[in-house]
Amino acid sequence: MAVIVALGAFLMTLAGGWTAQRVTDRRHLVLGLAGGLMLGVVGLDLLPEALHAAGSEVYGVPLALLLFVGGFLVAHVVERLLAVRQASHGAGEGPGDGARVPRVGLTAAAAMVGHSLADGVALGAAFQVGGGMGATVALAVITHDFADGFNTYTLTSLYGNARRKALLMLFADAVAPVVGAASTLLFTLPEEPLGAYLGFFGGVLLYLAAAEILPEAHHEHPALSTLMCTVGGVAGIWLMVGIAD
Repeated sequence: MAVIVALGAFLMTLAGGWTAQRVTDRRHLVLGLAGGLMLGVVGLDLLPEALHAAGSEVYGVPLALLLFVGGFLVAHVVERLLAVRQASHGAGEGPGDGARVPRVGLTAAAAMVGHSLADGVALGAAFQVGGGMGATVALAVITHDFADGFNTYTLTSLYGNARRKALLMLFADAVAPVVGAASTLLFTLPEEPLGAYLGFFGGVLLYLAAAEILPEAHHEHPALSTLMCTVGGVAGIWLMVGIAD
């Protein structure tokens, strides 16, 4: 089931890359909704499930919560090291800027591919917990993969790489969650390590929503409609969690 759902992430990533080539003025609404959905999944479903599954504590702190903070920090450190933010906001820089090196764009795009691979593993692991958890994680993964596809194509092309390379990185990013989900067919995680992993993944998702997707959604369009899409995304997840229970 996880592999079938991952195909949705594959298509959504390609849709994001296609949109990146034909940017419309509605992108901020899509990103605002994606950020709200991710926030709702992390806070209302993923983290509570992780805390329940990974019950042990480390120096008085639940393991899942410790790894949740660790996931947030790891995502932040990786972003800083690979200059993803500088790439995504560097469109106004001059062509002679030293930061515009094709390798930077390829490295940032490769980081997006690695993240999408981890998305697929988390998707497969969530379906091992149960259908309800799998569905909510799938919604988060599929939704934010639109932004992944958009950013992967943009990051690659922005730094002077040929369109062929940008499309190649986009395709790799689209395939990655399918490969990650398929890998979980080969093993079953015990409940406690699974909860710990979901906690870590929740921290990564929260960072992407709070530090990347939502700021980008409101960067050029600080409109009430964008904010309402975000709030609506959180409310939608709350409704789904309530129905599932």
